[in-house]
Amino acid sequence: MKALEGVKILDFTHVQSGPTCTQLLGWFGADVIKVERPGVGDATRKQLVDVPGADSLYFTMLNHNKRSLTLNTKTPEGKAVLEKLILECDVMVENFAPGALDRMGFGWDRVHELNPRMIMASVKGFGPGPYEDCKVYENVAQCAGGSASTTGFLDGPPLVTGAQIGDSGTGLHLALGIVTALYHREKSGEGQRVLAAMQDGVLNLCRVKLRDQQRLAAGPLKEYSQYGEDIPFGDATPRAGNDSGGGQPGRILKCKGWETDPNAYTYFITQAAVWQKICDVIGKPEWKEDPEYATPDARLPRLGEVFSTIEEWTMTKTKFEVMDICNPLDIPVGPILSMKELAEEPSLRDTGTIVEVDHPERGKYLTVGCPVKLSASPVEVVRSPLLGEHSDEVLAQLGYSADDISGLRSAGAI
Repeated sequence: MKALEGVKILDFTHVQSGPTCTQLLGWFGADVIKVERPGVGDATRKQLVDVPGADSLYFTMLNHNKRSLTLNTKTPEGKAVLEKLILECDVMVENFAPGALDRMGFGWDRVHELNPRMIMASVKGFGPGPYEDCKVYENVAQCAGGSASTTGFLDGPPLVTGAQIGDSGTGLHLALGIVTALYHREKSGEGQRVLAAMQDGVLNLCRVKLRDQQRLAAGPLKEYSQYGEDIPFGDATPRAGNDSGGGQPGRILKCKGWETDPNAYTYFITQAAVWQKICDVIGKPEWKEDPEYATPDARLPRLGEVFSTIEEWTMTKTKFEVMDICNPLDIPVGPILSMKELAEEPSLRDTGTIVEVDHPERGKYLTVGCPVKLSASPVEVVRSPLLGEHSDEVLAQLGYSADDISGLRSAGAI
């Protein structure tokens, strides 16, 4: 039995943040009914198209394990279908612009009136406050949530990250909120509202930078590279380049072949517990006893020199050779893996972290699988649905006859 088998999700989400959430619930076994506009569907179906006539990878990789129902909620017939869905489902998930559901006539008060057990989950850009009515996209969330101001190098502009921490990150937060609300409903019998704001989600993922903001009051952040370079700190957490976010200094260093390979790099952490082993590996045994290098505090003003010396060694090895040498010694390092290398990594296929899916329009493609593994609830990744593929099936399960469904289609409701 799947972990969420028997849970019905009414999915009014689109683009990335909401679909990330509902796809995760679908992977865990929930019946996810994706509601889409007739003839149009989710906007991402036709965004960044790489195979003419087929749904884009943008759509397919965010909408596995779902059924597609086309529904025009602007028609009286469509509204009647939606009311039946609300009565039958456990959770309604949406990431419309602020106020859209209220204008549709299905805000929280109406939904709760129809089905007091319904959980209504929403992704918004901002929580209550001066910006709650603003529209937000991925990079806006990264900027407003504190990520961009702390990403990049000190002498450059703020940077956004390639990880979709605003959209997909908030979708993951929302999924946790939904499962928590379902658990609460088992005890209380009542549904509730669940809100995940993108600004909040990004800030949650940037908590170590909020930590550093408060540490600034006690003096310079000594583990930041600028401390050793005698660059004064301002009144806000600075950009830290590739410095480690924790108490163990780390940097990205060049490896053999870096001149032609943009990913011939490794991340190297000078963990205090293995400092003596690091000294032996890089050919600096004298640093083990030298008071200017022997302790973590003594090394902090000299991190530039330390990592330059380590890099002289890493540049003589490939990033994988660095791993082979350092891992047995418990020296924490990690290769910079490209998307090509990850796509071709057999172990990720074996664990289901990357899966190959066959689609009737586009053929075989790679996608991410479920990142969370449950020992008793294995995940099967099912291809994304075609637009309206399951309309008749879903409506029949709601009690509509074939003639009823034909009538709905004639009325433009589906």
